[in-house]
Amino acid sequence: MNTEKKIRPFGARDKFGYLFGDFGNDFTFILSTMILMKFYTDVMGVSAAVVGTIMMIARFVDAFTDVTMGRICDRSKTTKAGKFKPWILRMCGPVAIASFLMYQSAFANMSMTFKIGYLFVTYILWGSIFYTSINIPYGSMASAISSDPGDRQSLSTFRTMGGTLAGMVIGVLLPILAYENNILVGSKVTIVAGLFSVLAIGAYLLCYFMVTERVRPEVTEDEFKKNSVGKMLLNAVNNRALLSIIVASIVMLLAQLTMQNMAAYVFPDYYQNATAQSASTLTMMVGMFVAAGVSKPLAKKFGKAEVSIVSNLFAAVVCFILFIVRPQNVWIYIAFQTLCWLGLGIFSMVSWALITDVIDYSEIKNGIREDGSVYALYSFARKLGQAVAAGLSGWLLTWIGYDTELAAQAIRQSKDVLEGVFNVSTLVPAVGFLLLALVLWFWYPLHKKQVDANVAILKEKHGETVEE
Repeated sequence: MNTEKKIRPFGARDKFGYLFGDFGNDFTFILSTMILMKFYTDVMGVSAAVVGTIMMIARFVDAFTDVTMGRICDRSKTTKAGKFKPWILRMCGPVAIASFLMYQSAFANMSMTFKIGYLFVTYILWGSIFYTSINIPYGSMASAISSDPGDRQSLSTFRTMGGTLAGMVIGVLLPILAYENNILVGSKVTIVAGLFSVLAIGAYLLCYFMVTERVRPEVTEDEFKKNSVGKMLLNAVNNRALLSIIVASIVMLLAQLTMQNMAAYVFPDYYQNATAQSASTLTMMVGMFVAAGVSKPLAKKFGKAEVSIVSNLFAAVVCFILFIVRPQNVWIYIAFQTLCWLGLGIFSMVSWALITDVIDYSEIKNGIREDGSVYALYSFARKLGQAVAAGLSGWLLTWIGYDTELAAQAIRQSKDVLEGVFNVSTLVPAVGFLLLALVLWFWYPLHKKQVDANVAILKEKHGETVEE
């Protein structure tokens, strides 16, 4: 591996540049988690179970596209801009266009076969091809920006804040711009999706021009051939750190995205207050900002895994209390959710630094550095979690009897269905947060003592970095 070159030292420009990268990612990703299922059930008239199943199928396609993109990244030659940055420039346009195409309300009167086929094709193009081709290089780039654990924790925090800010913009504007009298208006969703696609491109370009890759790992052709896909997967199966963080990611997203998916039903349907979703997003930001302020010092003192365990146990307890109390006042519900987001936020702030720890651990264990491949497997796990959350939300909505025809006619669902909506939005996240804490506590091996030891080993192996 090459050590860092005498270039601009790591600083605020890199942190904010990396923030803009996830800002761009989540202008399309969070939009899909917040509104895609609602758009296809209420505007396009497609069953929630069908939408969830399509999302699940797409994630199995990702098993191939994510790993392929990771291998492409690892095999790519380092350019003047770096190994990973060029992909952001190449793919920011295609991913934004594909996102916009998913929300075409003009097709609402087409046949059901056409609408299902159109959703399938555009969702695969967006998520499995174009989003993969920009998100894998972006995530892998963190370990190339700096080798210092403190810097990487900063990048993880700023990445999470980028996604949170995008979520705030979408969460506040979407209910205001896309609803009329608590009814989702298809044509307005199309316009909003186009606006967010343009903003995504701008954010990606800021990331590209602000971030600098300093650590430039080079894998020779012989090394790459020796470490085939089969061997890489075998290494992964025997890598306790990678397997456990994969499982942790799946259950984390199961909890987080279920809350986000169900918000589109809880506020307009259960509480009959779509605009309260905007207020919920703002209070979520409060929790996330508090988490951003405390996560780095807590992680430095106690360890990233350790603070993640405690924060997720806290979030699980809050969700269980919310399920039992069942407040009828929407503002009390939002107050509970704010506490939940505080617990989740602390874990979110350190989660991207956890995968860089896993990449370091994998290099020590396997003798070869494969940032792209390891991150690709991690990304696939996250997408699987996304699919499970989407599929589970869709199947549970169908199971509790959510009627898309009533929704299209602006007729309120039955009391039993509304109670079921509340149950799904609280109980599923509670179980997910609890499982996540248990995985990190009993299975994930890279607690503070081991991480510090790994950093020392790699510093000795690579030599001290050289700064300007």
